[in-house]
Amino acid sequence: MRAVLAIIALVSAQPCFAQTDPRPGPPAGRPLEAGTAGWSITVGVAPVLSPAWQGSRDMALSIFPDLRLNYKDVIFASIPDGLGWNVVNHDGWKAGPLAKLRFGRDEERGGSPFLITGGSDALRGLGDVDAAVEVGGFIEKRAGPWRGRIEVRRGFGGHDGVVADGSVAYQARRGRTIINVGPRATLASREYIETYFGIDAVQSQRSGLRPYSASGGLLSYGVGGTVIRPLSRRSAVTLFTGLDQLGQNAGDSPLVRERGRRTQFTLGLGYGFRFNL
Repeated sequence: MRAVLAIIALVSAQPCFAQTDPRPGPPAGRPLEAGTAGWSITVGVAPVLSPAWQGSRDMALSIFPDLRLNYKDVIFASIPDGLGWNVVNHDGWKAGPLAKLRFGRDEERGGSPFLITGGSDALRGLGDVDAAVEVGGFIEKRAGPWRGRIEVRRGFGGHDGVVADGSVAYQARRGRTIINVGPRATLASREYIETYFGIDAVQSQRSGLRPYSASGGLLSYGVGGTVIRPLSRRSAVTLFTGLDQLGQNAGDSPLVRERGRRTQFTLGLGYGFRFNL
């Protein structure tokens, strides 16, 4: 029991992907689905090519660890999916509480602590943004090959805004290969957008960018997808990608207009191996 609690603590402490979120979104599915009996843990790695920070035109290569813990189809914890509990799990519906950890942003290089190469100096003068814990809940519905999911989370720490993710995906199978693709969108409150795209008087003086005060609304919209290829009953490789466009409130920031771009592209390749506990 102590070993299980230690693993839960480790997984829940792992941060999900950086402010430039390279995940294809909830509809993309997991490389290895949880089993029906007991605890399982999946260990993997995912090289990801993505913008150095959300809104950046500079690309960066990061290698993210991918550690996932599941108890049947009830409790899940991982770097991209967070720590959650399927309180409702019936007739295609899932719902429950969810917590995620969003990486901070470093003005010297960007957002990813797992940066291998690349990065950006466009944030200098804006200061660092601390990591934030986001707590909320989710609801999901599966109907045949379709899956829809909504998450709403409130930040504590690096930002105190509210973020809402919505997505729909269609799943198709080609032999052993599983393909997921669909649209997604993110809404964010003024507090969130101000943290990452607003520019106050001090930041303006230090960075040379004009002051900017943002309001809440549509943060981004786009499409994400994955191609999952099982290698065995316990291992799989996953190719994932996403193309997103920043909404007006974030895209009109001088930071994006002068030093970034609204169109954001991400490409990654993950490998995972599952153990039963």
